[in-house]
Amino acid sequence: MNDLENLEGTPLIKPSTTDHDLYDTIVEGIRTVFDPEIPVNIYDLGLVYTIEINDQNEVNVIMTLTAPGCPVAGEMPGWVAEAIEPIAGVKQVDVELTWEPPWGMDMMSDEARLELGFM
Repeated sequence: MNDLENLEGTPLIKPSTTDHDLYDTIVEGIRTVFDPEIPVNIYDLGLVYTIEINDQNEVNVIMTLTAPGCPVAGEMPGWVAEAIEPIAGVKQVDVELTWEPPWGMDMMSDEARLELGFM
């Protein structure tokens, strides 16, 4: 069995903990963070790949940016953490940047496409 076969069936994006009580509130917090160059929040842009919440209410967010050379690459993870940390019940927040899979316009929500005039 080669390495490619081991990956077959493995999702490119780790699933979120959507059944956790804090999930929807965390999503709403993330929706307050905007890419400074695009007038749409980063959640609807599809930049947030995974929101994982464990039993101790520790939150791990895996996200990307529209491009590796994004001018706010060093700041955006901190903005996301600052949007989540004040939420009641959240114990700790870790935000991780990834470039795999690369972001594409197809990852935007219908609302984001409509707002940007792509629909």
